[in-house]
Amino acid sequence: MAGDLPGAVLFACSHNAVRSPMAENIMRHLYGRQVFVQSCGVRPQEVDPFVVAVMDEIGIDIERHRARSFDDLDDDSFDLAISLSPEAHHRALEMTRTTAMEAVYWPTLDPSVVAGSREQIMDSYRQVRDGLVQQIKARFGTLSAPGV
Repeated sequence: MAGDLPGAVLFACSHNAVRSPMAENIMRHLYGRQVFVQSCGVRPQEVDPFVVAVMDEIGIDIERHRARSFDDLDDDSFDLAISLSPEAHHRALEMTRTTAMEAVYWPTLDPSVVAGSREQIMDSYRQVRDGLVQQIKARFGTLSAPGV
């Protein structure tokens, strides 16, 4: 199913601190060098420590993730932009005016707004992570990759 993979995918959310770094690194873990993948946010912030923890649980180290904005992208030649927040989708749609990129919106809860015990918060991050794994596999198929 790797033939169905786009050449370059952009994941975008509000801050490039939670949802889009998760998606970027899950995609990279699942498909390796078969697809170029990057992420960005409308207003970038440092990666959320809960994201580092829940990604580590599935064997993906994202501690060195560098948050970037749409303006910080290395390139804008993406085949597909997947937005995980409404404001990021608006920015991605703006990009489609000048590029031949497809833009889709995957509504994704921001787990950083969940309150409760540490375990309840971790569970909300795990739910987002696991939902992204499922959506990515459903959209792009599966290759043999350990751990996810």
